[in-house]
Amino acid sequence: MARMSDPSSYIKPQLSYGQAMTRTQDDLNITSPLTAREVYQVLRDVALGKRIMMRSAIQSWSEIYHGLMPIEIEGWRLTLFNDCDTLDYCEYCRSPDGRVGTLELWQRDGPDPVDLLSAWEREQLERLLAAL
Repeated sequence: MARMSDPSSYIKPQLSYGQAMTRTQDDLNITSPLTAREVYQVLRDVALGKRIMMRSAIQSWSEIYHGLMPIEIEGWRLTLFNDCDTLDYCEYCRSPDGRVGTLELWQRDGPDPVDLLSAWEREQLERLLAAL
């Protein structure tokens, strides 16, 4: 008669609630947030004509005048603040790979992406935003 192996060896161990939560949190923290410098580089590329910017809102830059304007730059989704037709700051950005940066995160570490632009780059972006 053939000897059967112990059936308990076929049972997969169950994770406790705490272990499952830790694993889920680790899975969510795989990517790091976008830095202000990374977003600045995308905005700079637009100012230099290396990337194409499109508006994601129905309203134009001048119609918004004072408020948030969503734009897209080759898969990058940004929300910029228009302060009376002046580019004030970047509120939010999501990169094509899903990483996110926010004004709150950037301000903890220093300037937001718009603050890193030169005067010429900022003026050029404002002209391009007005033309969208």
